[in-house]
Amino acid sequence: MNHLESTFTGKNSFWRYIVMFAAVLIVSNTIGAVPLLISILIKSISNPAVFSQIAANPNDFSVIGLNPDAGFVMMLFPFIAGLIAFILLVKPLNNRTIKMTINGTGRIRWDRFFISGTVWLILCALYLFFYLKLDPENFTLNNKTASIIILSIVSVLFIPFQAAFEEVLFRGYLMQGFAALIKNRWFPLIMTSILFGLMHAFNPEVHEFGFFTMMPQYIAFGLIFGIITILDDGIEAAMGAHTANNIFLCIMVTNRSSALQTHAFYEQYKIHPWSEFSALVITGIVFILILKMIFKWERFSLLFKKIQI
Repeated sequence: MNHLESTFTGKNSFWRYIVMFAAVLIVSNTIGAVPLLISILIKSISNPAVFSQIAANPNDFSVIGLNPDAGFVMMLFPFIAGLIAFILLVKPLNNRTIKMTINGTGRIRWDRFFISGTVWLILCALYLFFYLKLDPENFTLNNKTASIIILSIVSVLFIPFQAAFEEVLFRGYLMQGFAALIKNRWFPLIMTSILFGLMHAFNPEVHEFGFFTMMPQYIAFGLIFGIITILDDGIEAAMGAHTANNIFLCIMVTNRSSALQTHAFYEQYKIHPWSEFSALVITGIVFILILKMIFKWERFSLLFKKIQI
């Protein structure tokens, strides 16, 4: 075992984890917002009302003269800034490298990333296929133009940075931090899943459907990715599934309350949060069982096994 055990080789005072968490969030929300702020300021020279217009509809980037794909990149840039900040700070703060945060070793297991991403992508495609068959009136073709190719390229190029930032921060770094604080595996799993959910508390879906309706979904995602991180002894599989999930949503299906506003292939009219939560739980269980067979993981009792220093 390497991922959680390796944390004890670095500097582990918990204040270091708090400083890192605050620092990367500050960087992502300040430096990461600079390109969008510059675009707004430039546009405001000819249109002083641009500030109120963008405040009224933050997802309408045409207000500042950006096409949807360029606006989409602007939305993802804060995650890139946050990831860079983390890479720069993890050595001086914790005396560890980014690779040690990923799996506790000096090698990234890319096969885990791609296999996990492929399995999750297949499950997402099956879910959408059956949803379209069961409730076709709830979907409409939203984009039948060649722009879907550009969107696909942008998604494949930039979404991995967004997913990597969240996985490195939560299932990598903070999971190691909580393991150093309480030397077991289930406590880091629960805490990082809750924090992962809370980080999405300002998403438009939460505003649309309510905090207590959407939090179970985000926390469930955190639990699924956290479980495979512990069982696989690293975050590559979680990064692969997270990346595949977000790329699929960006390209294939969107809705008016989605945090990922793109000109996707389909638009979904009505969202049923609790039905989708149930589907997520079932999909997550199937996903974990499939990966368990592929990667030949140990028994699930590993989740409750005490960490040996």
